[in-house]
Amino acid sequence: MSKTDPGRFFEDYRVGQVIRHAAPRTLAEGERALYHALYPSRHALYSSDDFAAGCGLEGSPLNDLIVFHVIFGKTVPDISVNAVANLGYAQGRWLNPVMPGDTLRAESEVIGLRQTSNGTSGVVWVRTRGLNQMGEPVLDYVRWVMVRKRAPDAPAPDTVVPDL
Repeated sequence: MSKTDPGRFFEDYRVGQVIRHAAPRTLAEGERALYHALYPSRHALYSSDDFAAGCGLEGSPLNDLIVFHVIFGKTVPDISVNAVANLGYAQGRWLNPVMPGDTLRAESEVIGLRQTSNGTSGVVWVRTRGLNQMGEPVLDYVRWVMVRKRAPDAPAPDTVVPDL
């Protein structure tokens, strides 16, 4: 018996399947400080509470890229543990500001599947949404990943390639 989750393989995905990723994460001022120390922001909105207040916000939101990194990180155990390669991203939209103290969660819907020509893997397209503690969307993007098959002789699902 394995002590760790082996993750999903290509044949475990179905178009329309919704995966609610585990362990929401609360982002605080500490994440902002560390992120700004590692990747200094040139944008006033993320660096100045006064500037953000002048834009109608209660304070400076967290940088969009930390939001992407947190949401993306939530998807890894369910989407890409068995990835051969991350192939691309599309239609990324940041929908609402994320403030210190917000708790983010992620869910992904499988929107496409295509087995590779050698039959040992397949491409999985997912639309991922990041949501705050009030269920409001803060991020939405599509990602496609080449994922190993558990068994090369397993039947391939019908090919569905989303129009991006």
